[in-house]
Amino acid sequence: MKSISGTYHVKTPDTSYICGARGIFRKDGISPLTGDYVEIDVLSEAEKEGNIIEILPRKNFLVRPSVANVDQIAFVFSVKSPSPDLFLLDKLSVAACRWGIKQILCLNKTDLADERHYSEINAAYTAADFEVIPISCVSMEGIDRLSGLLAGKITVFAGQSGVGKSTILNSLPGDGLMQVGELSLKIQRGKHTTRHTEMIPIPGGGYIIDTPGFSIFDPQSIRFDNVKLYFPEFAPSKNKCRFNECVHINEPDCDVKRRLEAGDIDTGRYERYIKMYELLKKSAYEELTNVRRTSERSKEVEKDD
Repeated sequence: MKSISGTYHVKTPDTSYICGARGIFRKDGISPLTGDYVEIDVLSEAEKEGNIIEILPRKNFLVRPSVANVDQIAFVFSVKSPSPDLFLLDKLSVAACRWGIKQILCLNKTDLADERHYSEINAAYTAADFEVIPISCVSMEGIDRLSGLLAGKITVFAGQSGVGKSTILNSLPGDGLMQVGELSLKIQRGKHTTRHTEMIPIPGGGYIIDTPGFSIFDPQSIRFDNVKLYFPEFAPSKNKCRFNECVHINEPDCDVKRRLEAGDIDTGRYERYIKMYELLKKSAYEELTNVRRTSERSKEVEKDD
């Protein structure tokens, strides 16, 4: 349920325990994550202390926040004040798609939005298999719909600074959700607050995970030539391009580019796809160059010896 500095709060059907973890996990290069299903040894029933002895198989895991077995991610972005960082959203989306995690886009501050701008974002991300929810904490638009989607699920909340994520959490029904919102505010205000990841139970079953640091989410070594697989709106073009390995940028007879020109694919999403492709390609090239340099230096040292 919660992990702080090597201490793990584990919930069982009847109670909960504060646990450590076997050293063998560190030896194997793994550690328990919030959201893991685990087996424990009870060390003290009176003190509610235990030890994690096994981590059960995960269906997925994220790097930042460090969580496992997530059902969905709720991305909170404002339509205005601040303007949405859609490239950040697309990077996070690619990583979520890689693990098959459902995506919810909470478009906050719709009471401030230009209708045309909102409609363009809504159309682009609906086509990308997002559940798009317009939200206004002034009129409470979208709050009930969001609450219904959270029931019975493990949901990670992520968003830019200043987009109103804590306000949304505090607007949802239930004391547990108020606790999440208040925790989020405390973490953001306290420069030296210990970072931790915690699952908060919510009415109707399910849990919310809210943590800082999601904006530097690791794409988890996604190959640049595989980025196309994580843009769902490209899927209808599968096997329709001239080349089987088409990356939909410079190749002729590309069905994605044909659909782009026809207005079936959002221009902004496509441009950000190219930007992401180029960045990952550059990163892969630099990594390969560094490996070659290291190898050449090692050979030179061996010759000198």
